Amino acid sequence: MLRRCAISLSLVLVCVLTRARTRPHYGGTLHVEIAGDAWQGSEGLARWLVFEGLTSLDANGAVQPALAASWQSGDDGHRWEFHLRSGVQFHDGSPLTAAAAVMSLNLSCAANCPWTAVRAVGSSLIFTTDSPLPNLPELLAGNAFLITLTRNAGGQTPSQPTGTGPFQVAATAGNIITLAANESCWQGRPFVDQIVLTTHRPVHDQWLDMDVGRADVVEVPAEQLRQAQQQRLTVVASPPVMLLVLQVSDSGALANPMLRAAIAHAVDRSALFNVIFQKQGEVTASLLPQSLTGYSFLFPADRDLNKANELRGGLNPPPLTLKTDGDGAMQLTAQRLALNLHEAGFNVQVAGNAQRPDLILTELPIAGSDPAAALATLLLSAGQSPSVIGRDPQALYRAERDFLDLHTVVPLLDLPRAYAIGGRVRNFALGAYGIPDLASASVEDAP
Repeated sequence: MLRRCAISLSLVLVCVLTRARTRPHYGGTLHVEIAGDAWQGSEGLARWLVFEGLTSLDANGAVQPALAASWQSGDDGHRWEFHLRSGVQFHDGSPLTAAAAVMSLNLSCAANCPWTAVRAVGSSLIFTTDSPLPNLPELLAGNAFLITLTRNAGGQTPSQPTGTGPFQVAATAGNIITLAANESCWQGRPFVDQIVLTTHRPVHDQWLDMDVGRADVVEVPAEQLRQAQQQRLTVVASPPVMLLVLQVSDSGALANPMLRAAIAHAVDRSALFNVIFQKQGEVTASLLPQSLTGYSFLFPADRDLNKANELRGGLNPPPLTLKTDGDGAMQLTAQRLALNLHEAGFNVQVAGNAQRPDLILTELPIAGSDPAAALATLLLSAGQSPSVIGRDPQALYRAERDFLDLHTVVPLLDLPRAYAIGGRVRNFALGAYGIPDLASASVEDAP
């Protein structure tokens, strides 16, 4: 009996110690390194930590209230009213008002705006549209529409980015941004005291810093996922949240739709998938992934060089420029695409500084569990106005097909986002866009 009691007590102690090790702790500093800009693009990590939107997407892609506590639509989707959450403050103590939110949205959405007008009425924002916009709550969760303070109490532009999010800017020095916990965050204080975010850090250097304990969270590009696993890094990866696309101009040398169609048939997705991205992600010729719609396979993804040459029809277009802002795999992909198009009779030069490129290699965000909303977000990110899209699979398929038949966007690969975490990081998770949820993360050795 004594032996059984001792064993039971030992098991209880193990459970208690295990729970103590995994329970989040307040305090400590989290060191994060990224290769890109913390304030730009859908992957701009600082933007997601400092700013918030009227709505958000949870880890399953469902739209949730954020700075707007509730909303409703009227006039058959032509009018939306979003009711602001009460008591929310910007980091400088300024209250979040409907007028401040409208100023932010007007600044971020000066062109290609999905709505016709937005105005403040009391504590609500009223959006009106010329066409029904059933997916507005999902669209407002995107990076482009995060709310920022544009004018402080003195009527001046804030000296540093100011939002309502879980972290606020404490200092900036070169490529290092220090973010401090927002003690009065309406969602509750984050666990760590601060995040030291190093930007423009090459991935190779990020991994070295993690090896010697200088970094807690580093990036793992999709093409290096297998290498990270071989090095026994602790990797957290998302499902496909990025669509790698080739954007094709419909003016100038490529105003002829037959030439754009030839480009779409000339790209070799399998080579990109197998060689450059090391079989990570999925080959696709559709905008939305197969897991979201079930019909992606209906868009043929195989290269057809004969069809490309047939569509070109002996035309000799002038030299084209292909631009990509990324490095590493993106540059290799651009060079491989230039080679593909050369084999189809196009002369393409990769030029990262081209002012008016004919072709742009870029990534578009895939987010949300609602296919119609995800498609609207993709179209908006591609510079298109999100049209009214039915929610049944046939309507979605027709909408995709009609857009892709223009050949102004050529889908290539669905890609995940991934990060490696150090041994002292706890409760690390990725959100709907594959962005780290650092407000919920903690460090084990915090006091």
